[in-house]
Amino acid sequence: MPVKKGDKVKVDYTGTLDDGTVFDSSTHDGHSHPLEFEVGSGQLIKGFDEAVVGMEVDDEKDIHIEAKDAYGDPNPQLMQKVPREHLPKEELKEGMMLAMSLPNGQQIPGTIKEIGEKEVTIDFNHPLAGKALNFKIKLVEIVSG
Repeated sequence: MPVKKGDKVKVDYTGTLDDGTVFDSSTHDGHSHPLEFEVGSGQLIKGFDEAVVGMEVDDEKDIHIEAKDAYGDPNPQLMQKVPREHLPKEELKEGMMLAMSLPNGQQIPGTIKEIGEKEVTIDFNHPLAGKALNFKIKLVEIVSG
C-alpha cells in the first residue's frame, strides 16, 4: 500500500549538501535509527514530507530540495552585532556556535561570523538556510494508516 497523508511512517535517510557533505543521517554507530513521523503534518521540511507520499515499504528515493523548500534563504535581519561585553569571557572563534537567551527565556542558536574589538557579528539563521539539500530516503515501515 502506498503512503498517503496522515500515515505514520518510519524512514531511513541520509542528507547531503550539493558538495557531498553529509549533514544528517538516521544511521549512527553503524545502526539504523529510523525517523518516525506523520506524513503531511508539517513536522518535517516540505520537500521531504511530500517525497514520501506514494512510496511503498522498501522503496528508495533520491530527492533534491531547493533552499526555498528547505530552510529558506538567509534573512539579513538575523545577522546581529552584539557588544563583546554581553558575551562569555571565553575565547571566541569564527564559526563557533553560541546559544543566546531571549527575554522570554527561549534559547536560540547562533554562529559567530566576525569578531571585532567591541562587537561580535552573530548569524541566527538556521545553519542550512540558503542551501539546497539532497536526501536518500528508504521507507522502512508504515506504522499506521
